[in-house]
Amino acid sequence: MVAKTALITGANRGIGRLLAVALADAGLEVVVLGRSAEALEPVVAEIEARGRRSVPVVADVTDSDSVDAAVRVALDQLGSLDVLINNAGVIDAVEVPIWQTDPTDFRRVVETDLLGPFHLIRAVVPGMIARGGGRVINLNSNAGAQDRAIYPAYCAAKAGLFRLSGNLHLSGFGQGLRAFEISPGHILTKMTASMPLHAGRTEWVDPVLLADLVVAAAQGQLDAWSGCYLVAGVDAPESLHAAEALQVEGARRLAIRPFGDGDPLAG
Repeated sequence: MVAKTALITGANRGIGRLLAVALADAGLEVVVLGRSAEALEPVVAEIEARGRRSVPVVADVTDSDSVDAAVRVALDQLGSLDVLINNAGVIDAVEVPIWQTDPTDFRRVVETDLLGPFHLIRAVVPGMIARGGGRVINLNSNAGAQDRAIYPAYCAAKAGLFRLSGNLHLSGFGQGLRAFEISPGHILTKMTASMPLHAGRTEWVDPVLLADLVVAAAQGQLDAWSGCYLVAGVDAPESLHAAEALQVEGARRLAIRPFGDGDPLAG
């Protein structure tokens, strides 16, 4: 399937804005979703200056009714959505273990980072399947793939996001659906700059590497990696093409490790 349209959440700044413009440069018409119409105006102008169409829609990703209404507007304007990119996200306010985490803050993170993508998937994917397929790209993190002593809400939400993509891949592959978990790696953004975890960091991933990876997935160049976890700065379209023949069952998916050869979970 040739992708012609895309919707990206959290598109007004940072990684979302970067990816929205990259998709436009790749020839797609882009729906940019954010919580404020005014905040979306600069990215819409940037996309339209490149000769591509951009449709701004306002929604709170934690509110399913708000998301449904925004998606209806997008479909009325463009007719279809070929690619969904779940980018909007927040992180725990402080770096503490789970027993010190404020319940309201935990809920805020999980509702944005996990329920938000769920709401978008429910609103967009049925139309994709009815048209024969589409692609869902979830922006994830190593925080979802590894145990950590801090950021419990963010880690839990991102781990759950892995399962959403796994479900999409297994249930939708035969209907033309492809799903990806893509990590930006360590890109300098307002969020990463505010994290004590990254204090003093001097090496950051070039945002262009993320844009290249996401655009390749959106265009169908990485369909062989549907259901998998890809990382900007580690993976590139070229290296993934070369590695396609090396894939083994379960590669780049979240799983329980056996304790050794004698573990009943081994194999």
